[in-house]
Formats: sequence, C-alpha cells, structure tokens
Amino acid sequence: MLIFSACSSLVLAQEWSTWDNGFLDIHHIQTGRGNATFCVFPDGTTLLIDAGDTSETHSRTLSSRNTPLLPNRSKTAPEWIIKYIKQYGPRSIKKLDYALITHYHDDHFGEVDSIRLKSEKGNYYLTGITSVGDALPIKFLIDRGDRYPIDLRMEQTQSKWFIKDPYHQIKTLKNYWNFIEFNSKNYGLERQTLEVGRKNQIRLLYSKGEYVNFEVQNIAANGIYWLGKGTKTDSIFKQGEYPGENPLSLSIKISYGSFDYVTSGDLSGVDQHGSTDFDSMESLIAPTIGIVDVATLNHHGNRDSQNSLYVRTIRPRVWIGQTWSSDHPDNNVLRRILSKKLYPLERDLFATAMLPPNRLVLGNIVNKYKAQEGHVVVRVYPGGRFYKVFVFDASQEHHKIIGDFGPYQSN
Repeated sequence: MLIFSACSSLVLAQEWSTWDNGFLDIHHIQTGRGNATFCVFPDGTTLLIDAGDTSETHSRTLSSRNTPLLPNRSKTAPEWIIKYIKQYGPRSIKKLDYALITHYHDDHFGEVDSIRLKSEKGNYYLTGITSVGDALPIKFLIDRGDRYPIDLRMEQTQSKWFIKDPYHQIKTLKNYWNFIEFNSKNYGLERQTLEVGRKNQIRLLYSKGEYVNFEVQNIAANGIYWLGKGTKTDSIFKQGEYPGENPLSLSIKISYGSFDYVTSGDLSGVDQHGSTDFDSMESLIAPTIGIVDVATLNHHGNRDSQNSLYVRTIRPRVWIGQTWSSDHPDNNVLRRILSKKLYPLERDLFATAMLPPNRLVLGNIVNKYKAQEGHVVVRVYPGGRFYKVFVFDASQEHHKIIGDFGPYQSN
C-alpha cells in the first residue's frame, strides 16, 4: 500500500539526498555487464553484492542480445562500479567493509580474458571483484568457498567438470584466489564462506547499539538452506555432486525494523517442463524467507525462476529485476509475479534494463513496470517503517533522478 498522508516525517517527501546515519540504502547498479548491488547500512557499514563483468571477447556481449556498457565505454564495468560507490558511499569512502560474491559466474564476479589489464599491485588481473577490490580494499570477502560440493582447487575436479570452459571460470577462479592471497597478506582482507543460518556474520561495524532492529540473515549457500530456527540447516546436494553454479548461489535477507529485503543470486525453481520444482532451492527457502517488502528477481528473471510457490510465499511489494539480456525477464515469470491469484496484494516492478527484443516479445505486459531501465535504489528511512524507490539515469555519468516512487509502508 502506498502511503502519503500518514507519513509524519518531512524527509519522506524530499527528493534524493546524500546518505546519512539511520538510512539503509540499497543501490542496484546498472553497468550492462552483470549484477552489482551496493548497500549502505544505517551506521555506515558498506556491502557490495557481486561485481559482474562479462567479457567483450564474446560476441554475445556486444550483440543486440545484451545491454551496452553503461554509461559509456570510457571505463570498464568495475571502474563504473567504483565510481558509483565513491559517489554514494559514506564518509568519502576508501574501502569496502564487506563484499559478497553469490556464485562464480562472469556476470557476478568477472572473467579473465585476453584483454584484461594486470594489477599494478599484485599478481592478478583486473576484472569484476578483483578490479573493485584493487581500488577499494575489502575487509571481509564472503563467498561460497572452494571445497563443497566439489573441490574446485583440485586439478582432477577441474578436468572432470570443466573440460569445456568457454567463459574461463577456472582461469578466473585462479585469478580470484591470487587476488585473495595478495590482499590478505598486504591489506588485511579476510575471506569467509557464508555460514548458512547465521545472522551476525554480516553485521553493523560502526554501531554502538542504536540499530538493534537491523540484521542480515544468511539463508542459503552451496545447496545448504536455513530451516528457520536457530542455525539449523539442511542440504539438497552431497559431496561430489555439482549441479552447476546457479543452484549454489548465496541468499541473504536484510531486515531493518519491519522492512525486509531478499536477494538470492541465480537460484531457480522451475523444472525443465516449466512446472514448479518443489525440491528446488526457491521452494526450499521460500518458507524461511517469508513475506518481504522488496525482492530481487532470482536469475535475473530468467525462465527457470520465480516459481509459483516462491511467489505466493514471499509476496513482495516491490520486485527488482537486475537484467542485461534479451531473455531477462521471461514472459511466464512476469505473469507469475504479477498474478493476483498467487497473491492479491499490490506490487510494483522495476528493471535495470529492458531491451527492444524484450519489449517486442513481451508486448503490453511491460507497461506494468514502474521503470524499465536505470539504477534502481531502495532507500529505507530511519527505523525501517517506510521506504522509497528511486531510479537514476544509468546512461549518464551524473545520475539524474528519472523516477521517485513511494513512500511505501513496510510490512
């Protein structure tokens, strides 16, 4: 429900202002090369979720199938991410407190190819998160680890599962490991594996107890999922099984007062026949996520995501699609997330991009979106009772506000 007259604070009626204590800002950055979400917590603690950097050596990246590099080609995607963070981060930001990599795909952590530049600091190339972390030292780097459900560091594993490796995942991982080793020794980086069930692994670092209603709940990683009580978990995979990267994605839920936000990388929940897969990660995590205010589309809204059970269960007021391809979002995914039969409540849709092929194929249903392109920013106001959604023009270096929606009242 949109709330206007009930808001007592004048700040809710104002346009965008710089971050200040008490605000929770969640920036979905659109570079055209994959996911990047920059969060500033109420005390100024920072978190970057993913740093996508698809390679321009692949024909698809430069084709009409994909979004162009935004705002222009004068910088790489991670360089634009760095500039964005410096513009919207707190206290003349010079470092990142947390960085979280949901899984090891190019549109989430980068790809080493023949045109990447080598770091002037250490023995690693600059792509995705290694490029961001080279410019903005990271204190805590959280990912899904290397050893489960397969040991990615073993040559036997690499030769078995990655005989064909068109997007250089192993080469990029080795570069990522070099980055971690160098920055751990020289800049105090601490690498951690996401511990499912915990709600204090990602925490406020500068608060003196004034934001006790803020927390980050770890929902899933590596096919391990939280059962909703304490730190109890279960798993759908065993050691030695490798379903591909997407089902191993990390999922977290950020809560501030009555406001809840969930993001889950490329998790999916639709089987090969287009039906709800009740044994999928989407289906298994939906009950523990519960109803949220804002959710990002799993797997960019691709055809295998947002199954009916998931949509019916988490029923967000706001859906945000981090999109970069002409198959983001899928028509049936849109119909599910818009369905009043799955949940009768109002909902608003936002996308970081909507390519011409999407508009052509999807038809009038795209008119359901409040905004179809740009940086999508969720601002939660002090205490967590209200939030707004701002859309910034991603085609310009200086981000003009092209949309201002809300305020919404948190659940």
